[in-house]
Amino acid sequence: MPTRRGFWFTQPVHLPTGRFTEVARHRPVAPVADCPTIATDTASRPTAYAAPSAAIELDLTDAARRGEVAAHLTDARGARLTAHLRDGRIGLRIATDRTTDHHSRRHGRARRPEALALTLTGRHLTALTREQGRWIARARVDLARRLVPHDPAWLAGLVSGWSADPGTVHGWRAGVFGQLGLRDLRLVTHANGTAYRDDTGVLLSATSAGPGFFDTAHTSLWHLDTTTHALTHRSDLWFTRPDRPGVYGDHASHVVRDGEEWLVATSTWGDFALPGRRPDQHGKPWVDVTLARSGGDLAAGTHVLTTTPLPLPTDGLTSVGVWDPHLLRTAEGWLVGFVSARKYFEFHPALAAGPDLDALSLVGAVTDRRETEGTTLVPTADGVRVLASDGPRNPRRLRRRHPVLDRDLREVGTLDAPYLSNIGWPTLVPPGPGQPDWLMVTFDGTPAGGRLAGYGTHGDVVVLSSTTP
Repeated sequence: MPTRRGFWFTQPVHLPTGRFTEVARHRPVAPVADCPTIATDTASRPTAYAAPSAAIELDLTDAARRGEVAAHLTDARGARLTAHLRDGRIGLRIATDRTTDHHSRRHGRARRPEALALTLTGRHLTALTREQGRWIARARVDLARRLVPHDPAWLAGLVSGWSADPGTVHGWRAGVFGQLGLRDLRLVTHANGTAYRDDTGVLLSATSAGPGFFDTAHTSLWHLDTTTHALTHRSDLWFTRPDRPGVYGDHASHVVRDGEEWLVATSTWGDFALPGRRPDQHGKPWVDVTLARSGGDLAAGTHVLTTTPLPLPTDGLTSVGVWDPHLLRTAEGWLVGFVSARKYFEFHPALAAGPDLDALSLVGAVTDRRETEGTTLVPTADGVRVLASDGPRNPRRLRRRHPVLDRDLREVGTLDAPYLSNIGWPTLVPPGPGQPDWLMVTFDGTPAGGRLAGYGTHGDVVVLSSTTP
């Protein structure tokens, strides 16, 4: 992706003071990723599964309502994971050393299925049907006690395939899992905070939501055309950990171009609440932050990145976890914005600084909040500004707003923007070529996938525009 280094204008920017209004809304739902760089062969499977992310979709004819259709993932030892549709009933079968069938009495029947999908997201296996253009989860099971989906050796042996009664399937495709929704959107930046641009727009990182809680999601990159506001899937990022084996869908990330390499700071949500997850002093699982460095083309394809710890200081704070990192390099060194949690889930913004990313000290924290996240650093003509999102569980005067703080974390204003459902982050895109106004790219809490998918599938991507002062 060709880039322009720095802002296209010569003067430092001031944050917008005009009202943000909605100009576009997207909901890119896709069990199999639409990313154009995902290649499948003509036989049975993608070239390789490098992460716990796999999907197969079967387009159905009307005859499928009365017949039998099945989508499979089979490993190198012959264990088979199957989603099957039989006379309108959908279920899952796990055949390892023993065979078990899994159905939902409440959600397991499709009225007029147009397509059947089998997805592996983290340790979760899900069967979905598309009905009237909408994907709905019909069966879901946790594989934790049966297989090790995070194991790269196991993943490399996966083969996708299908079987069906004659005349019931008229098309299929397989690849890595896409998303049911997007959240945690951030602008991909250069280390100095300027937007990473090409001739038509900017890159955004996002959390691609899976059919369930945080451990079904992963990090993805998207291109936003800043003139037409079109949103295009570019790549998917997965991570290995320094403290445990396997590949994980960590997310709530910030992707930074630093000279000739990429830095990716991410939150370790990919195994949240998994058995064996390192507990805090209260016995609850931690979330912390890791850092990856890469010289590859992260703006295309699927990547598994090696990480190291990014220690974030919480001296003097009661902290059981940290997440939402955002990096900015200044003349004095690095600033890192993040969120610290007193407990799950009560959290607030914090800021660290240091000459290097491995030598950070706490600048301060905004401890009068209990539900504020999405800490974002923006260089402006008035100095570094810290943006955040105040959720509805805060004290009454601090609810449903986007505060603007200075480097000492004193509030100096708010963004004049509608506050959507959930805790949408205040991601700002400064004016650039073909884009005279500021954009805010955020998300809401609109779910997808039906009731069986539960919390975590949010949300719609919402693009808002505001004039410059």
